[in-house]
Amino acid sequence: MSSDQQPALPNRQIPFSKAFTEFISTDWAPYSDSLPAALPSTAHTAARRDQVSAMFPGERIVIPAGGYRVRSNDTDYRYRPHSAFAHLTGLGTDREPDAVLVLEPVADGHEGCIYFSPRAPRTDPEFYSSSRYGEMWVGQRESLEELSAMAALPTAAIGDLPEALSRDTGSTGVRVLRDADPDITAMVDEARGGSLLDCDSELQVALSELRLVKDPYELEQLRAACRATATVFVAVVAELPAAVAGGRGERWVEGVFGLHARHAGNAVGYDTIAASGDHATTLHWIRNDGDLHEGDLLLLDAGVELDSLYTADVTRTIPVSGRFTAAQRKVYEAVLEAQQAGIDAARPGVKMRAIHDAAIAVIARKLDEWGILPVSAEESLSEEGGQHRRWMVHGTSHHLGLDVHDCAQARQENYREGVLAEGMVVTVEPGIYFKSSDLLVPEELRGIGIRIEDDIAVTLDGCEILSSGLPRDPDDVEAWIDRIWRHS
Repeated sequence: MSSDQQPALPNRQIPFSKAFTEFISTDWAPYSDSLPAALPSTAHTAARRDQVSAMFPGERIVIPAGGYRVRSNDTDYRYRPHSAFAHLTGLGTDREPDAVLVLEPVADGHEGCIYFSPRAPRTDPEFYSSSRYGEMWVGQRESLEELSAMAALPTAAIGDLPEALSRDTGSTGVRVLRDADPDITAMVDEARGGSLLDCDSELQVALSELRLVKDPYELEQLRAACRATATVFVAVVAELPAAVAGGRGERWVEGVFGLHARHAGNAVGYDTIAASGDHATTLHWIRNDGDLHEGDLLLLDAGVELDSLYTADVTRTIPVSGRFTAAQRKVYEAVLEAQQAGIDAARPGVKMRAIHDAAIAVIARKLDEWGILPVSAEESLSEEGGQHRRWMVHGTSHHLGLDVHDCAQARQENYREGVLAEGMVVTVEPGIYFKSSDLLVPEELRGIGIRIEDDIAVTLDGCEILSSGLPRDPDDVEAWIDRIWRHS
């Protein structure tokens, strides 16, 4: 569009006069000539791209960041790039909508280039009229040179992408991360003369499995996310009396966590579960519309996502009054024993499922001891059994990183059946959930839902609990609450 053309306007926007368009572009301070420093992540992103290059020699690899997602009519959800794009470029919070990373095959591997929409000059209608890219609407965006400096990668205008995709790659072809951006996927399909689902599926799996083992930068980001999350849990506990008094306390808890997460990092890493009383027996309770009552438990499953997009995923079950009842403590101690068994099982060279097997063996034994299981623990744990799953239906671990359920497209043999290796980060999160309507459960235990979740990094000879800043032992939890309330 030339500078004298009027852009198409939404039907609710006031048209721009000629006098305005001439006036708006005048008397602005020049942009800085200084280029930003490279992001800290770029010390590691080149090695990640080299791994992709080695997996697909001679092929063009297309990895979109993705665009905005509509929330309602013409309002969008807050932008977040696709995790594969973030992993390979190091670009995190808000960067870069509609961008595309292209790894172009060359003689000795691949050369990367980020195609995106750089900021327009202030003489361009985009400056004042575009709610998607305009500086007046979304703030000052990067130039080609600035984003190149930040990502330590060449950049090009997104308008050059069709030509780049149409260049012949010989007989080896092109692969695209299909789920990231449908428009880019359609462009790639057109350029190569059809959809190659198997080819693209291999790329999706490879990019997911590339994140199974974290590099030193990623490990430090996850430690930092866990530290931030521990601090936010303290803020929530300090607000528990207000949450009880004000009504709809689950929403209060969710709001407090979200406020501090937004301040400490980018946002929450996933929808916060703030489940009180019987709501804690619903695994993914995110409605968070209930009251908090003295004597109840609060199951808080939440994590801070940093600006780098790495997230924690931690659960603590907290007595709202500051003290566990005898029945609550009984179940809590069983879950804690199960979690510790899972943590003790986590070491390099064992299958990931060993964590679950160790934890669930404790759960089944406890249910048997309490007379709740209709069969023995051994029978329930057999392949033909499984009765214990009525009270813990979920798995005990998942990978963690840029996504809260990281590496989700990895093959089963490399995930649940995969072997743990140094640098992997997983959760350990057993629970017991006794619904208030469950007639097989002793009455004093009904309505008790408890989960304890920590994030661990596999080390050379065991594991590191990244979220150790939060207490787990019930006596320590009660003392922790006392300290917070005394200083609030």
